[in-house]
Amino acid sequence: MMKQLNYLPGLMLLLGFALPAVAVEPYYAWQVDEFAINQPLGGLQGDPARGKKVVIDKNRGNCLTCHAMPIPEEPFHGTIGPSLAGIASRLNEGQLRLRIVDEKQINPMTIMPGYYRDPKNFNLVLDEYSGKTFLTAQEVEDVVAYLMTLK
Repeated sequence: MMKQLNYLPGLMLLLGFALPAVAVEPYYAWQVDEFAINQPLGGLQGDPARGKKVVIDKNRGNCLTCHAMPIPEEPFHGTIGPSLAGIASRLNEGQLRLRIVDEKQINPMTIMPGYYRDPKNFNLVLDEYSGKTFLTAQEVEDVVAYLMTLK
């Protein structure tokens, strides 16, 4: 039975990938200040090597679907979103974190998924996605740590 349908899973399928949903940790809370989430989610420490794996994993972050990145060993890079080469020279850690958590807080018209967006804000969600996010807080921090290496 469907509660409500969210445009996001349909968009993901249209773009050629689906993201698994994960349960939200109890520390799901953050403060947005000047277009940034300056504190790590749950006080977690990110790992750049794990973050790179999330970025290229078609079942997790799948960032290469929309973004070109300095990962030459991966054959296909998207052009829908901006290139992430040198992103750490343009945005700080908190700004990157907010964009990964919920880009809609910066650009309401974006098609970028909110990887750790409050699941209560989703509309029309399939039961299997209800109350879940695309990435865990740890995975968000890992991706932020990886992106911070791209100077």
